[in-house]
Amino acid sequence: MKLQRFALALAGVGMLAATAAAGPATAAVRSDPTPAIANPATGNLKTTPNSKLASAGCRQDVGFNTPTPGINDFLVTPGKPPRPELYAEFRFVGTRLNTTWYGVQTDAHLYYHGLFVQGGTLYRGVTYFDTDNPRPTYARIGSGWSSFTQLVTSNYAITAPNRSYLYGLSTNGSLYRYAASGATFRALGHFPGFKGFKAMTVISETPTYDTLLMTTKAGALWTVRIPAAASTKPILKLVRSTGFAAYESLAARECGDKGGTLVTGFDNDTDSVYQYAMSKFNGSKTAVTSYGRIPGATVPGTGIFSITGHWNQLVGE
Repeated sequence: MKLQRFALALAGVGMLAATAAAGPATAAVRSDPTPAIANPATGNLKTTPNSKLASAGCRQDVGFNTPTPGINDFLVTPGKPPRPELYAEFRFVGTRLNTTWYGVQTDAHLYYHGLFVQGGTLYRGVTYFDTDNPRPTYARIGSGWSSFTQLVTSNYAITAPNRSYLYGLSTNGSLYRYAASGATFRALGHFPGFKGFKAMTVISETPTYDTLLMTTKAGALWTVRIPAAASTKPILKLVRSTGFAAYESLAARECGDKGGTLVTGFDNDTDSVYQYAMSKFNGSKTAVTSYGRIPGATVPGTGIFSITGHWNQLVGE
């Protein structure tokens, strides 16, 4: 129990409890699932802080919600075409938005934690994978999230002070930032000027800034560096002016030791996912390799999200 509390405290989200009164409507768990997220051998889960800040592994674990309702995931090895390994679905609750799932391996447990929105209410969830059946737990954070179309989290866990931020893109055209504070989130203000933006994911987590990768409705691809200092405005750089309009959600994974990033984009109109490899981000000078559509990786839900380890740090910019 102490190990669980310690690991979750590092992420800034606290310890969770499964209570019927606080949580959403739950579903029975499917027996004997084999999700990639429960397998440390996939290379997606670091069990100790990584001072090198980058992973040599280049397989991307991508999760998605399903209409069952449930959660599923697939491991993608980059190539032309990308090579997916699709795993078994397990029952969850219906979700509208999901943030990154962070994995923690202790002597007693293997579990993943993340945030999700059901309707207009934000919850935190922890799913334990230390038995044959995954054990999801849920805790209500609060209402008032109906206007958000995108939610992503950053998690800096390498050196003190650790921090966990939540970013939300609202229909009012502003990008909001929140800091984990006990059982809830503390508002850190918002940035106007994002009316035309559509999908986003986190590509950098550092002591002094986070960087988001964002698409516009017109198809442009931008990096948005957000300094940790509350009074500092975001720094936007155009990566590509066209080609990314189809995606409703994005997921990112660090790749190699030179700051490379694997990025997947989800097209809700065709239930399909596309993968890209991108060099260290540097505006329009960023090298972008398109691997195309991931064959066999049909996503029947409404979005994708990253699955990674608690100490896996994104260093894309």
